[in-house]
Amino acid sequence: MNPNSSLSSPKRLARLASILAATLVVTACATVSNPNPADPWESYNRTMYTINDNLDKALLKPIASGYVALTPQPVQTCVHNIFNNLGDIWSAFNSFIQARGHDFFNTMGRFMFNTTMGLGGCIDVASMNGSKRIQNDFGVTLGVWGFKPGPYLVLPFFGTSSLRDGVGLAGEFAGGLAAVTPVGAIEDVPLRNSAIGLQIIDKRANLLDADKLVTDVALDRYSFIRDSYLQHREALVRGRNTEAPLPDYSDDDLPDYSAQ
Repeated sequence: MNPNSSLSSPKRLARLASILAATLVVTACATVSNPNPADPWESYNRTMYTINDNLDKALLKPIASGYVALTPQPVQTCVHNIFNNLGDIWSAFNSFIQARGHDFFNTMGRFMFNTTMGLGGCIDVASMNGSKRIQNDFGVTLGVWGFKPGPYLVLPFFGTSSLRDGVGLAGEFAGGLAAVTPVGAIEDVPLRNSAIGLQIIDKRANLLDADKLVTDVALDRYSFIRDSYLQHREALVRGRNTEAPLPDYSDDDLPDYSAQ
């Protein structure tokens, strides 16, 4: 499968445009009379969630499903591990500015161990030896620094967030420090774009099972995803404000649609 050909198909682009236009017309006037206290912008958020979800069903999910169907599992695992390994650099940096030196050195040790012994991160030898991933980002850092999460917020394409996490994401990209930075630093433009596209597909592919789980168990997908996300983020910040062992969310079944 060639992701670039799927993205550039005139029929697919026309389909995306029609879906987006229809969604905007249908949901532009949607209102929620009694929004959740943690979600005062629920009217807007549900509208943006519907737009993101329709775009995902028309574009990302079919490509991710094709990737899973056509790519051997060892190759999928290798690709996923490499991107996780690169993301550990950003996680380590956030641990450092959170003054969590132990986590910083553990994460950098994971990165160096996997990069050398794990063939560039293809094999997660650190996890095999009991060193679990510590996920971290600038939104969590802002929480550790005392900033409240603010209202729940659904971002275009990126999906679930909060006001604090949205600011953190904007700060990451503005400063050139996001988790995608190692890939974005590739100077060869076609190679860089292909790598970023593969990173997005890999992330979406790893959410396919969680997506099916939500569809099977949730009466209201939007509320389920929102509540799961807010609990997940609260646990991450709370874990870093105590000396208790950090929760490991590397294999969490709860959905996180930040790649939408």
